Amino acid sequence: MPHAVLSETPTPVRRKNVAVGAVAASGLLVGVIAANFVTTLYGLVPVGFGLMATAGTYLAGLTFVLRDLLQDALGNKWVLGLIAVGAALSFLLADPFIAAASAVAFLLAEVTDFAVYTPLRKRGYIRAAVASNVVGAFIDTVAFLTIAGFAIQDALPGQMAGKLAMTALAVLLVVGIRAWCKVRVG
Repeated sequence: MPHAVLSETPTPVRRKNVAVGAVAASGLLVGVIAANFVTTLYGLVPVGFGLMATAGTYLAGLTFVLRDLLQDALGNKWVLGLIAVGAALSFLLADPFIAAASAVAFLLAEVTDFAVYTPLRKRGYIRAAVASNVVGAFIDTVAFLTIAGFAIQDALPGQMAGKLAMTALAVLLVVGIRAWCKVRVG
């Protein structure tokens, strides 16, 4: 008697998923490296409303949504692999303290994100992405700022505002693109 195989992704992997996964993987990798590079160059920058954040905050916020898309398209193993590749490449382009802080923070945030996103994904994309990214952004921010030596009290509010703004924009963009694709196909 055949047994049911549980998939890592909510839908079977198809060509569309591979294309989405490739775009998400490329964006995730570029986002992680670029966030570390600009943070090395500029450190803390104003983000508005009197708040400060590391220069890579907006890029880091975008990577959380890209991670969710990658998980949906290709599975958890790809996400973990790209985190490792991004961390390794960051050591070539960014300050070693920034790269190390980013690697540890991103890994902690991603493990937390997996724990929140994966069970919630069955109830819908928006709920899962927003909840997991809020939790992941907080873990990432606290760990990164602590390890990289930035004062948490100076940057935490700005980091969270920047990351959550990017999450909101990216989730809206994903939902809009998916709706547009459904209309075109259906």
